[in-house]
Amino acid sequence: MKKKRIATTSLAGCFGCHMSLLDIDERIFDLLELVEFDRSPLNDLKKFTRRCDIGLIEGGCCNEENVHVLREFRQNCDILVAVGQCAIMGGLPVMRNAIMHSDDPLRECLEEAYCTPKVLNPENQIPNDPALPLLLDKVYTCVDVVKIDYQIPGCPPSGETIWQALNALVRNEAPALDYALIKYD
Repeated sequence: MKKKRIATTSLAGCFGCHMSLLDIDERIFDLLELVEFDRSPLNDLKKFTRRCDIGLIEGGCCNEENVHVLREFRQNCDILVAVGQCAIMGGLPVMRNAIMHSDDPLRECLEEAYCTPKVLNPENQIPNDPALPLLLDKVYTCVDVVKIDYQIPGCPPSGETIWQALNALVRNEAPALDYALIKYD
C-alpha cells in the first residue's frame, strides 16, 4: 500500500492538538508505516514538497498569515481536517470577538491587551512592526475561511481520538468516532 502524505499546522492555537498527536505514544511507529509527514512542525518542513492526502489544521485565524497558511493547506491537501475547538469554533482566541463593542473593535482589543494598567508597558505602545502579521477584524474559524472535510472535536482531542480518525482516513474511510471519544462533560 502506498503511504499517505500528511501535513499539519498550528494557526491561532496552543499546540495542544499536536501534543495529542504525539500522545498516540508508540503507535506513532505504526502510523509511520502508513504515512509520511510533509509540511509540519513535527519534521520542521515549512513548505509543501508535493500534494498531500490529509491536512490537519489546529487553531483558528487571527491574522493574515493564518488565513494564508489555511488557504495554502486547502490548495495542497485532498482532505482537510479541523482538529480541536480552536479550529472548529475559535476556542479561547475567539473570546476576543466578544470584548469588542466600539466602532473600532480591533483597536479596543489591542488597547485592552497592551495599554491597561495590568500590563507593564511604560510607553503605552501597541506593537506596530512591519514584521508582525496584520491582525484580522475578528477571529475566524477554519470553516469560515475554507471548506473543511472533517472535524475532530476536543480541547485538545485525546490521542486515541486522533489515532482512530487518522486510521480511518488512511484507509480511505470517513472517521466514525465513538461517542465516548468525543463526549466532554
